[in-house]
Amino acid sequence: MTDSLRISRRFSQRSVMEAIVQGGPISRASIAKQTGLSKQTISEIVRALEQDGWVQETGRTSGHVGRTAVTYELVYDAAHIVAVDLGGTKVRVAITDLACQIFAEDTVPTDPRGGQYIVDQIVALAFQAASRRGIPRKKIRLAVIGVPGAPDNATGRVLMAPNIAGFDTMDVVAAFERGFGFDTMLENDVNLAVLGENWLGQGQGLDNLAYVALGTGVGSGLMVGGHLVRGAINAAGELGFLPLGADPFEAESLRTGAFERVVASHGIVERYAALSGERLGVPAIFEKAEAGDRAALAVLDETARYLTRGIAAIAAIANPEKVILGGSIGLRPEMLARVRTFLPQCFPYPVKVETGELGSRAAIIGAAAIGLGQLHNSLFGVNAPDGRISLPPANMSAALREAV
Repeated sequence: MTDSLRISRRFSQRSVMEAIVQGGPISRASIAKQTGLSKQTISEIVRALEQDGWVQETGRTSGHVGRTAVTYELVYDAAHIVAVDLGGTKVRVAITDLACQIFAEDTVPTDPRGGQYIVDQIVALAFQAASRRGIPRKKIRLAVIGVPGAPDNATGRVLMAPNIAGFDTMDVVAAFERGFGFDTMLENDVNLAVLGENWLGQGQGLDNLAYVALGTGVGSGLMVGGHLVRGAINAAGELGFLPLGADPFEAESLRTGAFERVVASHGIVERYAALSGERLGVPAIFEKAEAGDRAALAVLDETARYLTRGIAAIAAIANPEKVILGGSIGLRPEMLARVRTFLPQCFPYPVKVETGELGSRAAIIGAAAIGLGQLHNSLFGVNAPDGRISLPPANMSAALREAV
């Protein structure tokens, strides 16, 4: 077979799989109508996919004049993906199938020793989750790890992640692949969150979307024209390094980020201590504010003003249709209400701001989404010409939420 015929065959295989993923159960006649391929080509591809265990017969068409036709759908448990949301204080691990049904999700404190200890922790959690659900290791084909920083594709390191010790000095990808025994992808955690919300949450159907996560740190994920924006070194959206808030020329700002120093949890704690003389954690400060504590209310107001400046900077550059707030602090209704009040005071045109519909699970769902796209490309054909991710229809969010 010549190279041109081989490439043509792979495009045809991808087209058939697209039709089955998006429209299954579906007949070969319907696949032909959607793809324009000959019935013979479709029959050959479907037969091969069925023999390899990727598709299966599900029944016959009904309610039509004439003969019934066999229908096919994807075998959803033919392969599984490890989806991980790694944060500075906790790590969430889940196993997903080809329909993005999430199984055996676990959340535990992140190993504070960092580096290889975190790699070993995540590998163990993933295999324990798979074992509990009776998923054979050989069916797990890919891991997608959401990290709070910028993955360096050339070295496998993770840069700009001050809350994860050791990941900036080691080949993190290679360490995970040794531990898992299969391919691993690293992606910024907030990039995964914006993908998750775009697929199943607040951003469905939007081509221009921003996600801002505020908690232990701060970061943003951007979609422009339906595509995830990563930048030259995967550092697009590193909101913490905006030269706002603290002095960007101080050494600490080069490590943590000037904006993150004032808007994230450490800055909130420090401001409350300065005003009240009492050092409390962020949840306790919110409780104080709810009880009417003047120092706590002032701290939340100032934090929201900083956050609003960051959102205004994103809106000025990327012009999103919507900005979604996430993270343990960003999801608080007190933050949303304040941002909605302050934003019109510092930005000239309306910007729709909402809290994320998927909550703390946005990055896990985004990891599953990008993993499905990668697995689909590697198993069933060449990459999509426009770089978009091939995903099942976004009608299974209820099933995902039930899996908590």
